Amino acid sequence: MEENDLLAIRRQKLVELYERNVAPFGGRFDVSDPIGVLRANFTEGKKVRIAGRITAHRNMGKSQFLDLSDISGRLQLFVSLKELSPEQTEIFSLIDLGDFLGVEGECFLTKTGEPTVRVRRFQILAKSLRPLPDKWHGVSDVEIRYRQRYLDLVANPASRELFLRRIRIVRQIRQFLQDRGFLEVETPMMQAIPGGAAAQPFKTYHNALNVDLFLRIAPELYLKRLLVGGFTKVFELNRNFRNEGISRRHNPEFTMLEAYWAYADFEMMANLVEELICSLAESEIGSLRIEHRNAEGEIWRTIDLSRPWKRARYEDLVRQVDETWFNRTRHEKLARCHELGIESNPHMEEFELTQQIFEKLVEEKTIDPLFVTHLPVELVPLAKQNTEDPRVVDVYELIMNGQEISPGYSELNDPAIQRQRLLDQAGDQIQKLDEDFLLALEHGMPPAGGIGIGIDRLVMVLTGAESIRDVILFPHLRPKPAD
Repeated sequence: MEENDLLAIRRQKLVELYERNVAPFGGRFDVSDPIGVLRANFTEGKKVRIAGRITAHRNMGKSQFLDLSDISGRLQLFVSLKELSPEQTEIFSLIDLGDFLGVEGECFLTKTGEPTVRVRRFQILAKSLRPLPDKWHGVSDVEIRYRQRYLDLVANPASRELFLRRIRIVRQIRQFLQDRGFLEVETPMMQAIPGGAAAQPFKTYHNALNVDLFLRIAPELYLKRLLVGGFTKVFELNRNFRNEGISRRHNPEFTMLEAYWAYADFEMMANLVEELICSLAESEIGSLRIEHRNAEGEIWRTIDLSRPWKRARYEDLVRQVDETWFNRTRHEKLARCHELGIESNPHMEEFELTQQIFEKLVEEKTIDPLFVTHLPVELVPLAKQNTEDPRVVDVYELIMNGQEISPGYSELNDPAIQRQRLLDQAGDQIQKLDEDFLLALEHGMPPAGGIGIGIDRLVMVLTGAESIRDVILFPHLRPKPAD
């Protein structure tokens, strides 16, 4: 049957419901249990009131079996048409897959042991005017899955479980930090000067103040103001916005955890992150070995989180790729990049060429967790210089699954050095200097450790998702072409 014919039939049923004075878009319906809770604690003979979407219908004449589902699970319904009044039987004939239904009845087990509710009364709560995706094929079109996530959630149990897992992970992160004395705070999402990272911001305008504002690229500089104000352990689970490219690892709007711990350093923060991620894996996966599977269910990658995690200095990792890299001239480095197929151009600084080598030949090839420490000072303007080697800063970058998952710093708290670092970063755009942050530092900020964790990427690691769009409920997409 053509789609237009199916739509016409459903709309005709809608008309017939109205003609019978049946409200096809009902109101309040008090439930005794969510479907998943009822199924998990199923008790024969219990009287219940449940509501959900009809996701299956097996017509056996006078005996009708339906599946009622919500995000928590599925439960079978049994309807005996012989027990319904003629009016209710007519209304039942106007029900379709996808409709929302409220039912009242008793729990029982079928001969095959299937938990079931024997329906005594029912109420249509919302008429579905469009057919759902085919039960057996689900939503396989990636474009539909991302643009119409609600269909993906209805049709694909794996997607529902992935997002429920993400919700649990975020909840556990909060609990982990709160159990260790960290206080959750909120900082501005619109900022006069976007800081805390090097990225292109989204720009907006505030009419009442008559000023340009920017969606934040990071909350770092505001969280450090709280250290100045006397907070010793703070964190924020926040939305950041960067007006840059979209890829399987980048979305312009993403979730980030940032946490700061007064009197700590980058090594303490690395220990904290290692403990956090391992606790998430053990709680959510049940193992420190995370198996990534393909569409056929075959294991194609395993990430081993067994502790302790490896730590290595940035320079040492680059030397493993090319022993003589740091002895080469600038011209020789450019030639070597070309030889290795690494993107480069003559305008790049030497530290940028080194970073290209690191990203392509170290980071992208690292699967098990690795803390890369002591990065060049030019790469991290907000971190404290190492006292023994001023060319590097006391930081780590946690690499896992071929990408950066978390940076951590011993935070720079010298206002004079911080001003010069930000000036070097800003170049001729001095107006981008956050003078209020520098003023705060001049009032004194305690030494501290800080971390950031990309929540979307972390969920990708823990669930085996291959695209960031798979772990974001509503990812940003290019506009759909006009028909």
